[in-house]
Amino acid sequence: MSGIQRTALTLAIIGAINWGLIGFFRFDLVAAIFGGQAAAFSRVIYAIVGLAGLYCISILFKPDEELQRVPETQK
Repeated sequence: MSGIQRTALTLAIIGAINWGLIGFFRFDLVAAIFGGQAAAFSRVIYAIVGLAGLYCISILFKPDEELQRVPETQK
């Protein structure tokens, strides 16, 4: 798995945790940290996490062999 895939997956997981907090406790962690849902920086964070989630769709449809392939430099 490449660095960009790991980063996208990490951001998608962070987004999922935030949605879980919203669903279970009505607490938006991103808004609490960055000054509310309407704050510019919060909206940037939401957008980045959303883009990461969209990128993760491509990971979902990659063959397992391609994700588990070991680069020649690591053999």
